[in-house]
Amino acid sequence: MPLIPAPILKRFAEDILLAAGVPRHKAELVATTLVATNLRGVDSHGIQLLTFYVDQLLAGEMDAQTDGRVVSENGSCLLFDGQNGLGQWVAEICSDHAVRIAKAQGIGMVVARESNHFGACNWWAQKMRDAGQIGIVMCNASAIVPPWQGREGRLGTNPICVALPGPWLLDMATTTVAAGKIFKARFNGQPEIPAGWAFDAEGVPTTDTEKAYAGMLMPLGGYKGSGLAMMVEILCGVLGGGAMSTQIGGIRFRGRTVRVSQTFVAIDVARFMPREEFEARMEWLVQRIKSTPAAPGYEEVLVAGEPEWRMEAQRSREGIPIPDGNWESLVKTAERVKVEAPAV
Repeated sequence: MPLIPAPILKRFAEDILLAAGVPRHKAELVATTLVATNLRGVDSHGIQLLTFYVDQLLAGEMDAQTDGRVVSENGSCLLFDGQNGLGQWVAEICSDHAVRIAKAQGIGMVVARESNHFGACNWWAQKMRDAGQIGIVMCNASAIVPPWQGREGRLGTNPICVALPGPWLLDMATTTVAAGKIFKARFNGQPEIPAGWAFDAEGVPTTDTEKAYAGMLMPLGGYKGSGLAMMVEILCGVLGGGAMSTQIGGIRFRGRTVRVSQTFVAIDVARFMPREEFEARMEWLVQRIKSTPAAPGYEEVLVAGEPEWRMEAQRSREGIPIPDGNWESLVKTAERVKVEAPAV
């Protein structure tokens, strides 16, 4: 498993996107966000997604040129049409709008429809956090999750992310794991996955990677995960007037566009208290949680975001490990667009 420095991996990703017809400023954004996600150790939403994006681009199922358009803006609310553009570019525009509106109104809420996969939610929530705001990001997704007590996919992994000024960042799917973990296992020839991750195509729990890849993901916490996923569906697809449930495509399914909807909420902390006071209160709360005596088998209590920040520091020093299967897929993708892979 090669360890690749982040700048080299970013340049490789950018070259592939440029060769696939993506404008330079957008290619740089996508490459930056994917590699940043690998640095955090969230490999399911990192550079491995590039293969799927290039498949979409070469099939003509995603428009790398469009910038989307504002449909309406009313007070603190904005509706955006992504026009089947790059998900990361749609998210860049929408999170900027959310920040702008929150500075003026105290809270800004932007819903985008007709978008594409935008990588990990945390990148966009952190943009709002860096502006001194609480950032909340949600996205609906392809229907590969059965609702509680069902056996056919009707909901997506429908992630939720919250970032804020202070040492805490929550980024989670409403399934037990993100779909990318199944993709990673399959890319790398891993025959089995842990129990509790997935169903086969008939709705029977499975640990077989191939059956899971062709099947469905398990909702997080049973009926609670289904409820959270449907909440995200409502706040994204229903509210934005976009595709919902089985109307949504997917990055690994050819023949139709993805059509996901995304919601970006920015809350200006300074409307409640000075940012410094908020951060001090967050620090007290986090330390209060971390001071909990560790349960048997554990060395410490961690809070949301902490494992990723530690991994980011490590991988920034040592490089990003890319499993052989993932690297082989990336090299084949590069060959399709006549880009030479870096030596590793």
